[in-house]
Amino acid sequence: MNTIQSVRWSDDGLGVRIIDQRLLPAQLVERDLRTLDDVTDAIQTLAVRGAPAIGIAGAMGLVVALAPNAKQGRAKLIASARAVAAAICATRPTAVNLSWALDRVLDRAARTDSDGAALIAAMHAEASKILEEDRAMCRRIGEHGLSLLRDGARVLTHCNAGALATGGIGTALAPIYVAAERGIPVEVFVDESRPLLQGSRLTAWELDRAGIRVTVLTDGMAASLMRERDVDLCLVGADRIAANGDVANKIGTYGLAIAARYHEVPFIVAAPASTIDAATATGEDIVIEQRAADEVRCIGSVQTAPANVSTYNPAFDVTPAALVSAIITDACIHRAPYNFVSEART
Repeated sequence: MNTIQSVRWSDDGLGVRIIDQRLLPAQLVERDLRTLDDVTDAIQTLAVRGAPAIGIAGAMGLVVALAPNAKQGRAKLIASARAVAAAICATRPTAVNLSWALDRVLDRAARTDSDGAALIAAMHAEASKILEEDRAMCRRIGEHGLSLLRDGARVLTHCNAGALATGGIGTALAPIYVAAERGIPVEVFVDESRPLLQGSRLTAWELDRAGIRVTVLTDGMAASLMRERDVDLCLVGADRIAANGDVANKIGTYGLAIAARYHEVPFIVAAPASTIDAATATGEDIVIEQRAADEVRCIGSVQTAPANVSTYNPAFDVTPAALVSAIITDACIHRAPYNFVSEART
């Protein structure tokens, strides 16, 4: 099985190397991000995307953007780090992993009694630790989730929660990759995931590359697929999970969950424990990013709607916890009723 690395350090350690996901599936191109503008642009334009991956890229990008300031004194360097982190965090407000990873690197800086290059080296080490932990996290999600897959399982997924969205083998796709490693056949159906087609462009690309049987369908076909053909479970990722188990994920996830409930198909969410935001009580409190109108009016460079019409283009929707059969994290499989506030306190 041939999985890929979506984000890592550049060969010289002075940049963040990403796969430019805007160019897939036609081209596999890697880019090195070396400035704050590089990092914020890559995250904002979805050159790098997926909650864990943007958290890693943000943490690494903070270090890369700060490196030219290595000669500043400790207090000034930490102030600069906070300003850079705020700029990176503002690019994608819904994904909690981004703020979580940036806060970890800032906390490491605050706890390091050094200045200059030594302080930046400590931050570099923390960002590297986040990447390594993410790889291990993906593996644990895959191991936990494998128990939900039978031989020949037919899985329906939405958007991309695979290797391209993480530092490892993915979240929602991790159990599928682990099954493939162990010779357990799994068939995956992938929603196209309009408007940016992360399902057809990214998930189908990486699964096909890994030799896993995959079928692409448009988002509006998912309910018919459940009615006409056996679907064993829906398996999706998450960008933020509220304390009560409400899940923010790529737009279209909520509709998929409603269809799954009607057709009695288990609806499973897979995400790292860091995606659980115990400070956010319910999905009503999650900030939903609104994106550019031309993402809806066009497919790529082809205009598909009148240029002057209004559009509705939230990047995410919120699936109520009542529709979520289980939440797989790197720690365990959680089942309803969800109460991540009390779990965080124990």
